[in-house]
Amino acid sequence: MLPLDNFIGYIQEHKLFAKSDKILLAVSGGKDSVLMTHMFKQAGFDFGIAHCNFNLRANESQRDESFVHMLAATLEVPFHVTHFKTKAYAAQEKVSTQMAARALRYNWFENIRAEHGYVVIALAQHQDDAIETVLLNLIRGTGIAGLHGILPKREKLIRPLLFLSRKDIDELVVSEDINYVEDSSNLSANYARNKIRLQVLPHLKQINPSLEHTFEQNIRRFTDAELVIQNVVTDLRRELLSQHDQHIHISIDRIRTLNPQRLLLFELLKPYGFTESVIEELVRSLEKHQSGTTFYSATHQIIIDREVVIVKEKTQETRNNIFIHGSEPLITIGRSQLLISYSDVPYFEKKREMTFVDADLLLYPLVLRYRQDGDRLMPIGMKTFKKVSDYFIDEKVPLSEKDEIPLLVNGNGDIIWIAGYRQDDRYKVTALTKKVAIFELKLNRAIMQKKNE
Repeated sequence: MLPLDNFIGYIQEHKLFAKSDKILLAVSGGKDSVLMTHMFKQAGFDFGIAHCNFNLRANESQRDESFVHMLAATLEVPFHVTHFKTKAYAAQEKVSTQMAARALRYNWFENIRAEHGYVVIALAQHQDDAIETVLLNLIRGTGIAGLHGILPKREKLIRPLLFLSRKDIDELVVSEDINYVEDSSNLSANYARNKIRLQVLPHLKQINPSLEHTFEQNIRRFTDAELVIQNVVTDLRRELLSQHDQHIHISIDRIRTLNPQRLLLFELLKPYGFTESVIEELVRSLEKHQSGTTFYSATHQIIIDREVVIVKEKTQETRNNIFIHGSEPLITIGRSQLLISYSDVPYFEKKREMTFVDADLLLYPLVLRYRQDGDRLMPIGMKTFKKVSDYFIDEKVPLSEKDEIPLLVNGNGDIIWIAGYRQDDRYKVTALTKKVAIFELKLNRAIMQKKNE
């Protein structure tokens, strides 16, 4: 018998939706989402099914779609399906296939929800998924928010199976003789989450057989701790952040009194997209009184002024920047391509189309962009700064070409390299360098021919 009382009780306890609401179920065809579908049906809720075909597993993808379509027909509920060119989208957006699939499905789910009058979208994640998420966040680095893992409800997404473990689901599927389809990629250890599921969790459960219950309690504590921090940050935001025209000012003296400084500063600036690594570099720059230093997120920039830190939204020009996170082998900007590699053997070559950088000095994400007013660097071999515009004049770079030359910019705003021309002296390879980042510019033949004439 399905645990409908626990299911309905969990929905009511966490106020996931009202009994009269119309719910959209995300159903892959696997045992988790199929079990969720049967529980919604037996509980008497009004729902429809949404299925994504990512076209990643050939015949399996079509099999899954057919199975879910038949399930919806059998239960006599609405069925929504879409097909994605996932790999093409991943290449276009320069993200992993997993990240591409995630973005595509959530955008489509929301469109279907809004178009057909569904109140929320139900996902079939369970207790083990929550544990895996916490462990992944810890491995990759996370703030306090990453420690509560998966929440029962976040905006229009709900997770009504979080009261069940994977073992519970396996047993229910067998006892209720519920049919489902198996995704073969779930058995592959090529994905980080699968490695945790298949290799790490079994060992942890040997140490603590009640791992799910322990994590459930821990997640509850982390959630409460996050609430306390957010209340403190809300008060600090009212006190510290002041609006000046379109910019936000924060007193540097007041930042220095924050305790713990990095945590509170990260939470204050998180709504503007700044990562913890950028906050670390910001704090170091404040300690060194490095006025004029600039830091970037995807949507905003921070500028250290004499007495205040200025946070402002990027201009449209700046929003078109390309961000480099350190793992990409190739970046395309305009008519140019940037090849990226690394060497554990310190060396460099004198080639105009290449630059060799001390990798330990890089603060990711790097930025690849075109010139802006005020850009400057310390050309290699010099100990003073020079404006990029003056450098172009001295090099007699044609006006038509100046706006097509990419600039490689560090996460702290320093220009590392005028691509194809000159590197900044501060980032050169020295006798102390342990790892080298190598950037190579590939231009189309017409540009290369001009430069070699």
